[in-house]
Amino acid sequence: MAINALNASATGLSALSTQLDVIANNLANVNTDGFKASRANFQDLLYIEKQQPGVRNANGDERPTGLYIGLGVKTSGTQQDFAQGAARQTGRQLDVMIEGDGFFVVTVEDSLAGGGVAYTRAGNFAVNSDGQMVMTNTEGRILDPVIEIPDDAETIGININGLVTVRLPGQVDPQEVGRIELAKFINPAGLKQIGENLWAESPASGSATVGEPNTDGRGRVHQNMLEASNVDPTIELMNLIRTQRAFELNAQAIKAADDTLQQVSNLKRF
Repeated sequence: MAINALNASATGLSALSTQLDVIANNLANVNTDGFKASRANFQDLLYIEKQQPGVRNANGDERPTGLYIGLGVKTSGTQQDFAQGAARQTGRQLDVMIEGDGFFVVTVEDSLAGGGVAYTRAGNFAVNSDGQMVMTNTEGRILDPVIEIPDDAETIGININGLVTVRLPGQVDPQEVGRIELAKFINPAGLKQIGENLWAESPASGSATVGEPNTDGRGRVHQNMLEASNVDPTIELMNLIRTQRAFELNAQAIKAADDTLQQVSNLKRF
């Protein structure tokens, strides 16, 4: 009966509402460095089986199709797109971009991420009062391993292998102060999003393998550049319009089912 149509359309409205939330978050982060766009994936629900396919009648004729009534849809999950974002030249010595696979490693509280470490693609670093390289987010997460920049450093250099050097006053040759390391995952789409431009390891992502950039499949790092968000506003706006139209169609289906049930209810008067 039309009651199934009501339930199916209601699940459609719920799933499309989730998709709208995902699209809105993508558009909100169109200027967030290192941000990776997400998409909502859907799956259909159970079916009411009224007739099985392949059933034979008394004459031996086989039924070519079945009769199934679907019960709607649900959001099966959100999937992140880890495609490379556009390179943006900044000219800042502590801006670092990853070209290829990998994540910067930073220290966090154990309550935020297991093991006290989290991962990011945002390479807009600064130094704190102790001279340590930190993220320029609200919490100032410290890069792991810790790299300390002397307060009298005249220039800072970072090569594609992550080696960090500084030139001090009165010195001709640069001095090595540390190396940026990158973490790689077998399934980065399984990482847990925890905010602050950070991801945390999960059972789905697998364990991190940390090492020197430009080795074992890890990307290279480039100084004076940042990786922009990989959100494509044009695609997101198209998805937004498609979602809005689908929402309207499901709302119309609910109205049609409600009108049908009302007509059935009115039959009692005759």
